[in-house]
Amino acid sequence: MLGLKLPTDPRWVNIAEMNLEEILTDHAFCEQKAASTAISLIVSFPEYTELVQEMTALVEEEMSHFKMVHDLILENGYVLGRDRKDEYVHQLLTFFPKGGSRTTQLVHRLLYAALIEARSCERFRLLSEHLSNKKLAKFYKKLMISEAHHYTMFLKFARHYGNRLEVDQKWESLLKFEAKIMKKLGTSQSIHG
Repeated sequence: MLGLKLPTDPRWVNIAEMNLEEILTDHAFCEQKAASTAISLIVSFPEYTELVQEMTALVEEEMSHFKMVHDLILENGYVLGRDRKDEYVHQLLTFFPKGGSRTTQLVHRLLYAALIEARSCERFRLLSEHLSNKKLAKFYKKLMISEAHHYTMFLKFARHYGNRLEVDQKWESLLKFEAKIMKKLGTSQSIHG
C-alpha cells in the first residue's frame, strides 16, 4: 500500500528496543517537525484553502502526538533529549531541484511529506508488531494508522494541485531515490535512520 521500494530490515526493531530513550526522543522531534511542516505549508501557500484547512487540523494532531510521546518519555523515567539532524530527511530533500513555479514547489514539498509519512508508517508498523513492551506496541499501532492517513492526504494534494501524470512520475522517481538512501540507513536508533 505504501509503495516503498525497500522495506526496513526488521532487525531495526532490535536497535530501537535497546535504545528506547533515543527512539522516543527522536520520535517526539519528528512529530514536532511534522507540525512545523504543516505550518510552513500554510504560511507559504495560504491561497490553497483546502490545504490550509487540512494543515491546520494536522498541526493540532501532530502536536497532540508530540505530547503523547513526551508523556511516554516521562513515564519511562527519561527526559526529552536534544533534537538531532535527521540524515534520512536531509538526504531526501536533495532530490528535487530548487526553484520552479509555486505549483512545482508545492508539489515537491507535498511529495516529500508524503514519503516521510509513508516511511514513518512502515517503521511504526514494525514497532507495533515486534516491541516486547505491549503498551508501546499498541501506541505505535495507533500512530501507524494516523501516518497512513497523512501519507495518502499529502499524495492526494500533490495530485490535485499538480499534473497527475507528472506527479506520479515524480513520485515513482522519488520512491526509487529513497530506496537508495535506505540501503545506507536502518542501523541507528532513530525513527528514519
